[in-house]
Amino acid sequence: MVIPVHDVNPARRTPWVTYALIAANVLVFLSTPGMAGSVAGGSDLAQLCHLRAFTDHYAAVPRELIHQRMPRLVPTGDVGVGPHGAGCVVSPPGYHKSPPLSVFTAMFLHGSWLHLLGNMLFLLIFGNNVEDRMGHIRYFLFYVVCGYAAGYGYALLNDDSGTPLIGASGAIAGVLGAYLVLYPRARVWVLVPFLVFLPLRLPAWLVLGFWFGLQAVYSAGHGVFGAGTVAYAAHVVGFVTGMLIAWPLKPGTPPPPEPRGLLFGRRARPRHSW
Repeated sequence: MVIPVHDVNPARRTPWVTYALIAANVLVFLSTPGMAGSVAGGSDLAQLCHLRAFTDHYAAVPRELIHQRMPRLVPTGDVGVGPHGAGCVVSPPGYHKSPPLSVFTAMFLHGSWLHLLGNMLFLLIFGNNVEDRMGHIRYFLFYVVCGYAAGYGYALLNDDSGTPLIGASGAIAGVLGAYLVLYPRARVWVLVPFLVFLPLRLPAWLVLGFWFGLQAVYSAGHGVFGAGTVAYAAHVVGFVTGMLIAWPLKPGTPPPPEPRGLLFGRRARPRHSW
C-alpha cells in the first residue's frame, strides 16, 4: 500500500471547505467519549460502554437504514453486573433516531486516531483541487452526496447488518474518484514501503487506480485477514459516485502543471526542443 504525502497540482483558491471538514472531523473525534486519549492505550469498561452508546446513537446502521426500524434494546452507556460478570447495560432507546440523518453524522465519527488521520491525509491532499474545480458550495454538496451514496450502497449490500458504520472514507473516496477523472496526469509524491519508505512521484491515475483496485478486491472478500471491520464496499460505491459526478466537469478542467526536477526519486534530465 502506498502512502500519499503531496501532489504537484497547486490550487488557485484557498480550500476553505476542505479545511472546515478536517477541523469538524477532528473536533468531533476529540468530543467522542474515550477517543481523545485512546492513543495512550486501552479504555476501561465504563468508557467502552459510553462509547458504544454514543456510536449506536449517531452512527449509521445498515439494518436501520434499509428497514427504517430501531432495535428494541440499545446500550445506555452504563455498566452493570449480570450472571456472566460486568458488562454494558442495554434498555429500550430513550431517544429518537433518524436513520437518514445518521448517515450524515456518521461521516464525522472515527474509531481511532489512525482511522481519523488516514482519512484526513487523503482529504487534505486531494480535496483542495476538487474543491477548486467545483467551487466551495458545490464541493460540499458533492462531498455529502458521495457520503450518502457510500452509506446507502453499503447498507443495500448488508441490509441485515446491525454493525454501526462510521467514518468519512466513503465521502473521501468520492473525492478520490473525482480527482482521478479531473487530474489523472497530476503527479503525486508517495511513500512506498520497500525495506524503508521509498519516496516516488507517480501519476495520479496509478496511485488512485491502485487504491481503488485494492478496495474492490477487499470488498469481494479477498485480501487481508479481518477485513470485515472495514466497509470496503462503501469505498467502492463512493469512488464510483465521485467519478460519475465529476465526469461532466472534465472537458473544462485545466491540466495540472508539468512537474520539473525530481522524478521517481531522481533528477529528471532536461529536454531539448527541436
